[in-house]
Amino acid sequence: MKTVKDYIRTIVDFPHEGIMFRDVTTLFADPRGMRLAIDQMLAPYVGMQIDKVVGLEARGFILGGAIAHQLSIGFVPIRKKGKLPGTVISEEYKLEYGEAIVEIHDDAIQPGEKILVVDDLLATGGTAAAGIKLIERLGGEIVGCAFIVDLPELGGRAVLENLSYDIHALCQFEGT
Repeated sequence: MKTVKDYIRTIVDFPHEGIMFRDVTTLFADPRGMRLAIDQMLAPYVGMQIDKVVGLEARGFILGGAIAHQLSIGFVPIRKKGKLPGTVISEEYKLEYGEAIVEIHDDAIQPGEKILVVDDLLATGGTAAAGIKLIERLGGEIVGCAFIVDLPELGGRAVLENLSYDIHALCQFEGT
């Protein structure tokens, strides 16, 4: 029987030399793989109160929408700067080379709502930490963070766990 990891393609030297890109589009394209991923991402949170799923741009939208549908709850996107209409709040964070900004609508999360954060990949944890800060600024309470892939050598899990967040990843890949 195939595991989630078996559905993920590795592309060498993309987008730069020395990077091993973990491509989850092959997982998404396979109905068994996609079902397996969604079911396994949900498993640790069965029976917990979750009010909304927040997906991080961009593949987190695919996962977040499917998970929110399974739970019959709302979905909220966290997007790159300038992509959301209406009033937003922003959070800046550091990238390997430079900085980036993510945003959320200022009315997307109500105080006290229980939030599950999802994305495809956990690398340095910068995007996830910035997204969590936005959610918490709106009064949301993080119940967990679910990812398909963890790249442990890049330290994202440690960053989020040091901030006392529950992290669930379906598989790990060594290297970058």
